[in-house]
Amino acid sequence: MAIARGTSPKRPLNRVIASCPPSGIRRFFDIASQMEGVISLGVGEPDFVTPQSIREAGIRALEEGHTSYTGNSGLPKLREGICSLLERRHGVRYDPESECLITVGVSEALDLALRVLINPGDEVIVPTPCYVAYEPCIQFAGGVAVTIPTYMEEGFRLDPGRVEAAITSKTKAILIASPANPTGATQSRENLIRLVEIAHQYDLYIISDEIYERLTYEGEPTCMGALPLARERTVVLNGFSKSHAMTGWRVGYACGPEPILRLMTRVHQYTMLCASHISQLAAIEAIENGDSAVETMVADYDKRRRIFVEGLNQIGLDCLMPQGAFYTFPSIKRYGLTSEEFAERLLQEERVAVVPGTAFGVAGEGHIRCSYATALTKIEEALERMERFLRRLENAR
Repeated sequence: MAIARGTSPKRPLNRVIASCPPSGIRRFFDIASQMEGVISLGVGEPDFVTPQSIREAGIRALEEGHTSYTGNSGLPKLREGICSLLERRHGVRYDPESECLITVGVSEALDLALRVLINPGDEVIVPTPCYVAYEPCIQFAGGVAVTIPTYMEEGFRLDPGRVEAAITSKTKAILIASPANPTGATQSRENLIRLVEIAHQYDLYIISDEIYERLTYEGEPTCMGALPLARERTVVLNGFSKSHAMTGWRVGYACGPEPILRLMTRVHQYTMLCASHISQLAAIEAIENGDSAVETMVADYDKRRRIFVEGLNQIGLDCLMPQGAFYTFPSIKRYGLTSEEFAERLLQEERVAVVPGTAFGVAGEGHIRCSYATALTKIEEALERMERFLRRLENAR
């Protein structure tokens, strides 16, 4: 029997979401997935399997029948472990009962924080290049992203003076990540302290995305919530995806002042309800017994980082040594192509997938993002292919 079809509704869909472009990362990897022999240096995901003891904890949780909902805020033991970890590593105390929320990845924590802090029309200052979700999530929450460019010539360091100059009567918050995606840059403690002082002076909130905190190679990581004057206006976001190779387990968390966390939990209980029970039990194992595995993975990333950056500079791509995360952000400006053109031609001609810098904001033009979270043999092969590509570009000029 034929299905009767009426006319499509004429009323417009949500204007903010409809005007948001698709992720600049995914477009290239949708193309790459249809091609043979591609080496991917693009997706920000560890190439390690989740450490064995954590996998076993998840399996054990399933076998023991832990397949129900948990409380909205997450398992008490996990929240207690996270708060103890933050106090041990950074000297900042949060109440596991009222100041810690377990979320479905850090992405949900970011979304919740923005929804709770922002009223329609509020401005959020964001250093760029930045993670692709920041600006859309601000817009989805009804806010306006005010971008502050950072530059390779300055080590992608955030200039607090530029932040202060961008503040208006509508500014509500500052969103920052250190170490950062896509640049791998970490911000100095002095700059972060100055940023907190500015936030205090102008009564602004701070959202600190610290998902790459454990992947810091030079110096000690800084937790924003631990800085003087910061705790009562800062929401700290973190999780297990990058540090413990647990991307698919989807466990993140937010810590911050009780009034903010209470409202974040309220949205969470109406939308996600809770993170996976099984994944939360695995995260407890990650906290209790995962440090040695993290150290092993970080040492391996560090080795790849040094080899890859040295290789990029040798073949003609100017590249700073990233201080954290697992990305490089080399300049392609000397070759006369846009970031999109460079990435597309490199993929088509040499089967190497990278992300155009413009996927991370207009300040990313003239750069590409390459992830070294892949096997060293693939990194070395990718460098050979990229060198061939660059030689052709030079010869064509």
